[in-house]
Amino acid sequence: MAGRRGAGSVVAGSGVTAAGRAGAPLAGAGASPGGGAGAPQRARGGLVQAGLGVVVFSLTFPATAWGLEGFGPWALVGVRSGLAAVIAGGCLLALRVAPPARRHWPGLAVVALGVVLGFPLLTTLALETSTTAHAAVVVGLLPLTTALLSALRVGDRPSRTFWAASLIGAAAVVAFTVQQSGGALTAADAYLFGALLVCAAGYTEGGRLARVMPGWQVVGWALVLCLPVTVPGAVLALAYEPVRLGAHSVAGVLWLAAGSQFLGMVVWYRGMASVGIPKASQLQLAQPLLTLVWSVLLLGEHLTPAAPVTAAAVLVCIAVTQRARG
Repeated sequence: MAGRRGAGSVVAGSGVTAAGRAGAPLAGAGASPGGGAGAPQRARGGLVQAGLGVVVFSLTFPATAWGLEGFGPWALVGVRSGLAAVIAGGCLLALRVAPPARRHWPGLAVVALGVVLGFPLLTTLALETSTTAHAAVVVGLLPLTTALLSALRVGDRPSRTFWAASLIGAAAVVAFTVQQSGGALTAADAYLFGALLVCAAGYTEGGRLARVMPGWQVVGWALVLCLPVTVPGAVLALAYEPVRLGAHSVAGVLWLAAGSQFLGMVVWYRGMASVGIPKASQLQLAQPLLTLVWSVLLLGEHLTPAAPVTAAAVLVCIAVTQRARG
């Protein structure tokens, strides 16, 4: 019973209570971004965590390309989500975490549909016919879309300087990624723009929930919520889609499950809870450039001379958004 109280009901009850008993790292998920003597330190820690999430996410498209070498698109999404749910569910069981309050389940369903099912499936389908460079346009537009949905959903009101820097940064990333693909629009764009919308909704709702419960539990329960869909879906897809296991495909699916689908989401939601959804989302302006770097190193794709110029512009925009007051 003591173990149950220490790791279950207390952590699930509120982020502030969890902070007192479970330590500072989880406290970031429930603490308010402003106020208090430790606010600057929490903000720096939140930026570090959100930035780490961006680094993890930047490997998602290359890892997906690797995974598609051995799995069909539907099987890859089902397997990655199912494995991530096993990891998350194991953590929840080991710590005896009590289920969230009933009022949190609708928000968790949005997270599940957006970042557990929607974004992985749509981007995987897109990457069957699109390069990772072209697909990076999704994450280039994601920060702005997330900030817009955040303003509508949770009442964030960033300054005009913030919005101007966000628009410039997003425009720079879009121009770069479109130029990389030769300016052509493909059938995969419908998947990419759909993925953009559902992921932004999942990020916004997850960031809101991470203010009242630890971020890793937001991700964990969203993954577990999808198990009745992901497991049967994976079994069915594996029966119809050919599987050709290799080093790349195994490494890809493991990274997608443990990294992109779980650990990356944990630090990302904790970062958003600490510094606010709009500011954390702007760190993703750097994600397309990181993805292109990984694409060169892991997939053998080539960058144009425009890459360092765009990278510098994006970094300037990130610096401006981090200093702008909402």
